[in-house]
Amino acid sequence: MLQLKIVSPEKVEYDGVVENVLVPGTMGQFEILTNHAPIISSLGVGDVVYETTDGKHTIKIAGGFVAVQKNQVSLCVELHEHD
Repeated sequence: MLQLKIVSPEKVEYDGVVENVLVPGTMGQFEILTNHAPIISSLGVGDVVYETTDGKHTIKIAGGFVAVQKNQVSLCVELHEHD
């Protein structure tokens, strides 16, 4: 399991335990699983998809970055503006 925290300038969008996280890296989409190697990566426009015991959840972002270390996943994101 992973501890995921997603923060936008407005608020903490999510803080809890997840099974996996799919993020839109600037070089392509990638998945973060339990025991993932430490990484810091920039994020592009796209969907952050995370899976909890309640099912899959999606947040649309306009960019940001992700840091992973010791099953702690931190995302600092700019939310995608709705038209």
